[in-house]
Amino acid sequence: MRAVVVRSFGGPEVLVLDEVPVPRPAAGELLVDVEVCGVNYADTHATENTYLAPQQLPLVPGAEVVGRVREVGEGADAALVGRRVVGLVPHGGYAEVAVVPQATSVVIDEALPAADACALVLQGVTAWHLLRTSTRMAPGESVVVHSAAGGVGTVAVQLARQWQAGRVIASASTVAKRELAHELGADVVVDVSAAAAGGAGAVRDLLLSANDGRGVDVVLEMTGGDVFNGSYLALAPLGRLVVFGLASRRAGRSVAPVDLMASSRTVGGFWLQAALARGGLAPIMEELLSMTSAGLLRAVVGGSYPLAEAAQAHADMRARRTTGKVVLVP
Repeated sequence: MRAVVVRSFGGPEVLVLDEVPVPRPAAGELLVDVEVCGVNYADTHATENTYLAPQQLPLVPGAEVVGRVREVGEGADAALVGRRVVGLVPHGGYAEVAVVPQATSVVIDEALPAADACALVLQGVTAWHLLRTSTRMAPGESVVVHSAAGGVGTVAVQLARQWQAGRVIASASTVAKRELAHELGADVVVDVSAAAAGGAGAVRDLLLSANDGRGVDVVLEMTGGDVFNGSYLALAPLGRLVVFGLASRRAGRSVAPVDLMASSRTVGGFWLQAALARGGLAPIMEELLSMTSAGLLRAVVGGSYPLAEAAQAHADMRARRTTGKVVLVP
């Protein structure tokens, strides 16, 4: 079968299409013929070996797939053979055939577009957890969604709106991305990346202005650098900021415990792998799929690339040329 293989760590150029053996499903696993595999910003870190979990070479990247079950391993449900599933994988998604743990897979409707399903699994579930688990957003609170036109951001803007946020403030770097954020339900859209050139104070002032001069209650942050710094300074008392990425590859400032206490602010982090270790994927996916069926949630698919163009997909994502969910098609 064909797969994208990384044999040395580096940038997009290390992603090479190659022939590899078809994997075999172990106990509790499903062998899936892949319709689409998702591309995530974390994959760009994995190819550099700068991700949270150390990577091993050779590496087939890819953490999510949609496809049809060909075979099951020992102990897995044989009734799933022939069914379409969306699932999370530790690695190996950039391939024509992938092994998916049954525990992190969900059966999907035949009519659901594969890319739409892919948009909801890793990034959709992340957005759900950021608002429900990490920040516990309450109705009426103001919510800042950075990178609002990205995979997580497009879902988070919609969920915050559906869950009755008082004001949804979206940040996006281009006119087209800001228009998309408005379409998805943002009340105010700003360009924090431009403000960050003026430092943390400029980011703080922009967010305060977007919230009528008041501190913001919730911030979903995945950029780092002065976007993190300014967002922290813009938090209201009892405000919560959660970090779920580092797109700029620049860390924000360290926050002293005494400063947290004096300002009554909370800073946390989120990694989906840790959340999945504590609870199942299926209930959240079922909620997101139900919302999609009811027209309350829209999967935004911003790019589809042939498997052979995985390097270009990574280059476009790193250059911020993509919106919504990006997928590879074997």
